[in-house]
Amino acid sequence: MRPAGVPSSLNDGVQSLTDQAVLPELSIVMPCLNEVETVGRCIEKAQRSLVELRIAGEIIIADNGSSDGSDAVAASQGARVIRVETRGYGNAIMSGISASRGRYIIVGDADDSYDFGNLGPFVEKLRAGFDLVMGNRFKGGIKPGAMPPLHRYLGNPVLTAIGRLFFKSPCGDFHCGLRGFNKTSIMKLDLRTTGMEFASEMVVKATLQNLRITEVATTLSPDGRSRPPHLRSWRDGWRHLRFLLLYSPRWLFLYPGVLLMLIGLATGLWLLPGKRTVGGINFDIHTLLFAALAVIIGFQAVNFAVFTKVFAVSEGLLPENFRFSKIMRLLPLEVGLSVGGLLLIIGLACSVYAVTGWEARSFGNLDPTRTMRFVIPSVTALTLGSEVILSSFFLSILRMKRR
Repeated sequence: MRPAGVPSSLNDGVQSLTDQAVLPELSIVMPCLNEVETVGRCIEKAQRSLVELRIAGEIIIADNGSSDGSDAVAASQGARVIRVETRGYGNAIMSGISASRGRYIIVGDADDSYDFGNLGPFVEKLRAGFDLVMGNRFKGGIKPGAMPPLHRYLGNPVLTAIGRLFFKSPCGDFHCGLRGFNKTSIMKLDLRTTGMEFASEMVVKATLQNLRITEVATTLSPDGRSRPPHLRSWRDGWRHLRFLLLYSPRWLFLYPGVLLMLIGLATGLWLLPGKRTVGGINFDIHTLLFAALAVIIGFQAVNFAVFTKVFAVSEGLLPENFRFSKIMRLLPLEVGLSVGGLLLIIGLACSVYAVTGWEARSFGNLDPTRTMRFVIPSVTALTLGSEVILSSFFLSILRMKRR
């Protein structure tokens, strides 16, 4: 006896999915833009997979403005066509997800590069309780001509490595176009990007929210289109990298800023007593000036890291971090004002000392190698003190409770 909602044939399957009384367990969503040559084959493979898996499912084509009749072909083969007016890979997928009725969703490109006839491993993992099941083309195999060498050996490995480093993600192929997920879990992520970087956003946010993530081996075949792909290597690669950086204030601002401050501070302390000579090269007040600049720029980068983190958490873009929140509670506005005020006092004291030395010489010519060793630290302290005070006020504004 066949379970309710499971089609006995491809045609019966398509017909059964039009019955609103039967909610499908699985929705297969394919973003589509002028894929008339391949969308039919993808639908046929997906239908066959639903029958073989004996699973109640639906096929949704998220048409992103096709002008070649892709939508008509999809509709004629029993798929549900959702028209997405706003262009963009992310827009198309999110529209398809929103329109889906299944508990689980599998997303894949409609260019026939992924095998929709082999969805069993995805369904198995989803039923086992995983929130996101990523395909991994590097484990499953990339057929000759399926992926340009630039993408295979540089783009995908580098961007995936950055994503794994920044976010501790378990995914070994961030940009695989075939992936499955629990609809409820993914909708809670509030995915917002509209372009190709949508693929990275899903993985990053799922990792940050501690969703259960796993991978299955996936084979990538050459697509069946005669036209060039929509993907633009450098433009879309930069959009992915930009997203990864913007979603990781630590790597974009904090770590470089702290490193710059430490280098500047160490160099400055080394040069304060006097000129240094290393390998016949003299380091003096000019190097000291650049060391002070490094400290100031590094401090500004750290400030940006804090601002970005506070804003992202308050807007729901990043999950709240317990340790970061505890540190913020220990650093109210008054602490920032006190530290900033102390730095201003130190800077003013050094400035007064320098002016006193100048007065002792009747405001005449000074020895710059001696005087600048007081002037540079005083200017640095004044700058940092002002930065701390202004940043503390701005941080308090960001942390104000909003409805």
